[in-house]
Parts: sequence; structure tokens; C-alpha cells
Amino acid sequence: MTAATTEMQSPVKQSRFMRRALPYILSLPALLMCIGILIPFFTAVYYSMLRYRMNLPAMKGFIWFDNYINFFTDPKFWNTVYISLTYAFLTVGLELLLGLGIALLLQRPSRFNNIASIMLLLPLMTAPALAALMWKLMTHPDFGILSYLLSVVGIQNFKWASDPATALFTVVLVDIWVYTPFIMILLLAGLRSLPKAPFEAAALDGVPRSFVFFRITLPMLMPYIITATLFRLLDSIQQFDIIYAMTQGGPGDKLLVFQVQAYLDFFQATNVGRSAALMIILWAITYALSNVFIKQWLKLRERAHGAH
Repeated sequence: MTAATTEMQSPVKQSRFMRRALPYILSLPALLMCIGILIPFFTAVYYSMLRYRMNLPAMKGFIWFDNYINFFTDPKFWNTVYISLTYAFLTVGLELLLGLGIALLLQRPSRFNNIASIMLLLPLMTAPALAALMWKLMTHPDFGILSYLLSVVGIQNFKWASDPATALFTVVLVDIWVYTPFIMILLLAGLRSLPKAPFEAAALDGVPRSFVFFRITLPMLMPYIITATLFRLLDSIQQFDIIYAMTQGGPGDKLLVFQVQAYLDFFQATNVGRSAALMIILWAITYALSNVFIKQWLKLRERAHGAH
């Protein structure tokens, strides 16, 4: 009798153990990923507090926050901050306008619009570095197809990325070509998921299209806009592939954004401490920006729930 009771209790205990252990087992991949992210992060924090040049290993030692303090008195650092933020806001702003415009044109589901949306995604499937090299060839002042087309309409010797006056314009143009489809597809999904009742009521009442767009469509689409803007802003402020492949941060220091400057500090100047400190500052900026956007998104969600 006792043996039978013990055998019956054993599966019960095992099932209880599995129920208790299941949440921990399911969260194990996320925990491992978190550890995988935190190890490089704290390694970078450690190196950012060192005076460490790979060509002068004997001088390695803790200087604590001196690398950070030196940045605030360095004009090159403020030039990097200005260029990075300018590049990020220019690309995201223009991509948002273009992406929204294209999404509005393709809003109505049809065979043509579906095929067009798929075709417009092709630049997004191209690696940014390859896209930059392709555009570098097309914008070559001597044999580039775009330079030739400009010469046909009377614009001669347009230097594109090799001229400090037009270098930023060129890399922004490439970024827009590559990443506008990302914003377009997010906003298109948002537009097609909006409830139809408000638009049908507005159509019956004869409400002008501009009023419908600014008072109905745009407020309802705002969570999607904030999400798309956040993803692209965090990506743009960390841009490396396009800028380095086209200009290596030049001409001069015209396009020395955070990632390019940190790369040059590490691999050319072999200044590990300075490069790590620059990346930690970039992390702090992206963290602050993401917090701002997430708070706005949460406010919009609370307002939507309150409306319901």
C-alpha cells in the first residue's frame, strides 16, 4: 500500500517541479542573450577608463574618467556629435516624409500596389556597404552614370562625396535610398490596420481630405510613426557602413560620425581607451533618445486606452 502511494506521489511531484521550473527554462535564452550583451558592454566600460594604446602596452593604466573629461575640451569630439546628430535627423526626417508619402499612395490593397511595395523593398535587401560601393561608382566624377546625367542637364564637375560641400548630401541620399523602404513598409502596415469606421463616417459627411489626414489618419498612425522613427534614429546615429564605404569619414573630418571616429581611433591610432569611451558616450545618447521616444509611445497608448 505504501509503495503504491509513493509511486502515485512521484509523478505528482515531478509535474509540480516542471510547472515551477518551466518559467525559468523558457526565460533561459533571454537570460543568456542578456549576459551576451552585458559582457561586451562592461568590457567597453572597463577599457574606457584606461590609458591604453596597443602600440604602447607599457603605458597601460587606470585614468578613470579622464578619457571622458578630455572629450569635453576637444573640438573634434563636438564636431563628431554635431555631424552624427545632423546626419541622423536629416536621414530620419526625410525618410519619414518619403516613407509616409509612399505608404499613402500604396494604402489601397490592389495587385499593382502589392507588387510595387515588394519592388520598393529591394534596396532594403541590399547590404548597406554594397549599396554604398554601388553609389560610389555611380557618383564617380569621371565615369559615374549620375555624374553623366547631371552633365547632360548642364551641371558640370559635381564632386558628390569627394567635395566637403556635398559629401553629407551624398551619404544622406544613399541612406534614404536604402532605408526609406523600411519606414514605408511599417507605415503601410499601420495604415492598412486602421479601423475603417471613422473614414467611412468622414466620407459620408463630406469631410475634406486634409482634415481627415491631419485629424484622423495622422493621430491614429502616430504609434507606428514613433516606432519607425525610433528604430531608424537609433540606427542612423550609429551609422558606419555607408559613410565609411563611401568616404572613410572624409573629406577631412566632414563625416567623422561616432562609429567612424571610434573605428579610426581603435585601428589607426590604436587608442583603445579613447575609442571605448566614445562608444560609451554613443550608448548614453542612444539610451536617452530611446527613453524619450518610448515615453511618448506609452503616453499615446494610455491616451488610446482612455479613449476606449
